[in-house]
Amino acid sequence: MGQRQGSGTGLRRAEAVIVERYPQLLRLAYLVLPPDLDRHTRLLRAHRSVQHSLRAAGRRAGQGGDPLAAVRAEVVRHAAGRLRRPLPPWVWGLRMWPSAEGFDEEARRLTGLTPHARAAFVLCRFDGLDEEAAAAVLAQAGAGDPTGAVRAARAAGAGAGAAGAAAAPAAPGAADAAGAEPGSPEEPGSGAGPRTGRGTVLHPADVHTRPTDLLLRRTRVRAAWGVAAVLLLAAGLTRATAAGPDAGLPAPYAGAPAARAALDPARLVRVPAQAWSDTGRVDFTAWPARGPRTGDRALLARALGSWAAPTSATVVTTAPSVSAGPPEHPPQLLFAGDPLPGTAVVVFLDADRVVRYTERDGRRNLDIARTDDANVTTAAAVTLTRDAGTARRLLAPWIATAGVRDLAAPATAVRPLPIGPDGTVTTELPPGTGDGGDAAAGRARDGGCGPRPVLEVASSPRIVEKHAFLLADLGGLLPVHLTYTPPVEGSDVPPARQPREATGPAALARWAQESCALGEVDGRAVRALNLWDFAVTELPESAGRAVWSCTRATHWSGRGDVRIRLRPSAGTSLTVAHAESTAACGRFGQHVLAATLWRAPSGRSYQLAAGSREVTHINATGSLNTRTPGRTLAVPAPAAPAPPAALTATLHSGAVITALDARGGGRD
Repeated sequence: MGQRQGSGTGLRRAEAVIVERYPQLLRLAYLVLPPDLDRHTRLLRAHRSVQHSLRAAGRRAGQGGDPLAAVRAEVVRHAAGRLRRPLPPWVWGLRMWPSAEGFDEEARRLTGLTPHARAAFVLCRFDGLDEEAAAAVLAQAGAGDPTGAVRAARAAGAGAGAAGAAAAPAAPGAADAAGAEPGSPEEPGSGAGPRTGRGTVLHPADVHTRPTDLLLRRTRVRAAWGVAAVLLLAAGLTRATAAGPDAGLPAPYAGAPAARAALDPARLVRVPAQAWSDTGRVDFTAWPARGPRTGDRALLARALGSWAAPTSATVVTTAPSVSAGPPEHPPQLLFAGDPLPGTAVVVFLDADRVVRYTERDGRRNLDIARTDDANVTTAAAVTLTRDAGTARRLLAPWIATAGVRDLAAPATAVRPLPIGPDGTVTTELPPGTGDGGDAAAGRARDGGCGPRPVLEVASSPRIVEKHAFLLADLGGLLPVHLTYTPPVEGSDVPPARQPREATGPAALARWAQESCALGEVDGRAVRALNLWDFAVTELPESAGRAVWSCTRATHWSGRGDVRIRLRPSAGTSLTVAHAESTAACGRFGQHVLAATLWRAPSGRSYQLAAGSREVTHINATGSLNTRTPGRTLAVPAPAAPAPPAALTATLHSGAVITALDARGGGRD
């Protein structure tokens, strides 16, 4: 099992290198291939060499080797002809060659060199490897004299002159990491590449195309259709006499070997238990397979089959904007077990989807959620079951401690929770949530606030030290990450503040005041909630201070919904404005203006407005005509039935913004 896991991890690492470094690897193969090939054949064989390096390079990477070096070595091995060279793939009706003519100049310069010397030339001159690193790659590729090949390449490059200097990277080995840093000579996937002395980009992924002989092609097409008709007739007769091996598979999978593999429990991706502690990508892809039934092939097969072809007995629930389609490749196994007696649960990861399969009392449920751009906080937990006012959750392997706190009672201490050996914890559910499924749980509310239990977890020091954060159950398969951005005050333009974890006293106190608003959020779609106090204002008639806040719900799809509230020091929050699918109150919408009518204890109405940190003036036109310096406005409102005033604000830069969907305030 360990060998299979290592092989799967190695394949994924090798695949990532090929995707990120494809232009570099294509250039390496193109210049290593024999120069007597025509450019069309050479280019196609270069693509073939790069793509066929995956499996062998994956085996090397799975054994602990450097995936980039392993891929380079296999590309050189294929292109140098030490393996049986297959025919290039067909491109029907087109002739292809690189658009950068400088490649032919480089190829002519390398005519007298051996294939391994040509590879050394590319590795040292274009990819930035030093001689020792290049020789190591050639040794992996099976070169008999890697050091001699490097010396020969060095001699051939000695006459490159200024062009060679221009093509060389900024520092030897700079491009040798799995992902180049910004500003390196060739960022992965950027499309850039080294240049010749004339400034031509040597980029073999950009190609020229021309049609082949069109008349000859028409003749060949007619002949091909005739052959195809004969083959189809023969295939039909064969199937009429014997059932094929796919007779029992769902229609989308019959006759498709790659798709059939997605239904094979033996091909499920299983990540090593400690992979999370040694990776730069801390998300669901780093989760190991956990639970006592990860080896139960029958359960895994039922789960995959129900996903691929759900019957009328399977209830399928999908989060907004997520596909319920079956897997195209073997998914990653995250969990298989019985979190409750009589309830079997299997959890898969399929690219940007988490899929939970549940068997209980003869019923089957399939719940599918999005996981786009998940990270250390938003990939921290998955809900396995909800039952009798409690939820069983599977925590990420990097979670070191867990506890539960009542968000509505900020002074109450966190109650520690034991984490089971399989990474599961049991927590209380907020009022109004039951065991009717995630969708029902997201909609069911009791109309009041009451206790609001949330999960407080801390990451392992191997990820980040002293990193605790809050996760709220809002009815989805994945809990929602809560953050807080405190206000900034001052006459000058203060620096921007970034969202922080909602675990400090000020954050807990503010979330306690807004905890009732969590009932408005669709937890199936939202991954994070940030409460931003963007302004503080003095209320008229000495009624105290009030905080202007913007709560932004960030969806897994990237969409953001915001709701602006005004909370007096005494009393209930007033909903001032709301907007859907907006950048406001986020990273790309940091300038906000909000306005509302407010009734003082005396019964008199006032026009209130407030802006974010860069607002210098607030302007009112229409039924009001005023220009007030600063970030807040509080003036008597015009008598009814005057139309509402139009509010704008001037920023420090001189730009003008309008009030966000301003409406008369109503109580939550």
